[in-house]
Amino acid sequence: MKDSELVGKVHSSVYHQCQRRGYAAPVDVLMDIGVLSKQRYEDWRYGKVDYLERVCNCNLKQLSFIMKQIRAYSAKAGYKPSFCYYKRWGVKKKNGQGHKPVIPLRFSKSGNPEIERAYATHYVDAAKCEELKKNRAEAPVAHE
Repeated sequence: MKDSELVGKVHSSVYHQCQRRGYAAPVDVLMDIGVLSKQRYEDWRYGKVDYLERVCNCNLKQLSFIMKQIRAYSAKAGYKPSFCYYKRWGVKKKNGQGHKPVIPLRFSKSGNPEIERAYATHYVDAAKCEELKKNRAEAPVAHE
């Protein structure tokens, strides 16, 4: 895929995610543009894969380019960066008591804090979030 095609796909994905739910997440952009399959994403979330970059079907140079495009488009559109903590799914409580242990997930092979933070940052369209909340509040509640 050419860089210009990739830029279009990334920008379109970020835009449509924000329109649909008020924010865009890098992992969802990767799935939208075909770099990460839903199954491989879930394998990573359940801890079957040690880091997310391992299961992306492009090289690190392309991943870096995609991440840069997500940040550039979000900044241009005025979306606010918001850190999101990713933890492993499917962790059972020990003996059914106490709190579930929280196991953080890793995005990159290097584990570099800046790279990890970039993957975990969602971009929020505050105006769209308010609009979605308002519409949800006005929607009639269906009762059975």
